[in-house]
Amino acid sequence: MPKAYWITTYHSISNIDKVNAYAKLAGPAVEACGGQYLARGIPQAVYENALAERTVLSVFPSLEAAIKAHDSPGYGKALEALSNGAIREIRIIEGVE
Repeated sequence: MPKAYWITTYHSISNIDKVNAYAKLAGPAVEACGGQYLARGIPQAVYENALAERTVLSVFPSLEAAIKAHDSPGYGKALEALSNGAIREIRIIEGVE
């Protein structure tokens, strides 16, 4: 079964305190479903139409585990804490192997 990758890209951050509150709750929710953070922070290089904003890359044992993490009550609480503190997008994709 291929692994899955959860990629979060921030377009803008308007309230860093809300982002920090979100991060404290999101980490345990992600880890509870087998997720592990591989990279997070500001990119050192961006190309084409990319923004130099916070990016987070996580890996999960399966696509189902990644979706379960996102849809979990714990992650829902993290999203409530984030509220309107940032504009971002999440993409969950299955690995090639």
